[in-house]
Amino acid sequence: MFAGANVADNNVHQMLKLFDKLQGWLFADKGFINQSALEQLLQKGLHLITGIRTNMKNKLMNLTQKLLLKKRGMIESINDILKSVCDIEHTRHRSALNALLNIFSGICAYTFLERLPNIFRH
Repeated sequence: MFAGANVADNNVHQMLKLFDKLQGWLFADKGFINQSALEQLLQKGLHLITGIRTNMKNKLMNLTQKLLLKKRGMIESINDILKSVCDIEHTRHRSALNALLNIFSGICAYTFLERLPNIFRH
């Protein structure tokens, strides 16, 4: 899903549209914390898992969720590799097909890299 540059990532309406058919766990950063979005996503079967801000109450998370939340840095480093090495980031595509082709070719190029981040490596 592509959203305009003037739409915030944590917009409740956009989030509900983006995650409409998903169920399970959704890992996000602290910027996605929004009580109404959290409740609406939970009703649809999607559990939003984020870190907590300093002014928030602690919420219950099982050990698996805590460990996976700590692996978000791995996801960020993969995004960085895709943008810097595989040249996915391009701001002026003339068509949606061209944008998708650029993303797909970057992901294909990523699979041929010699060293990839590994979630199981310490």
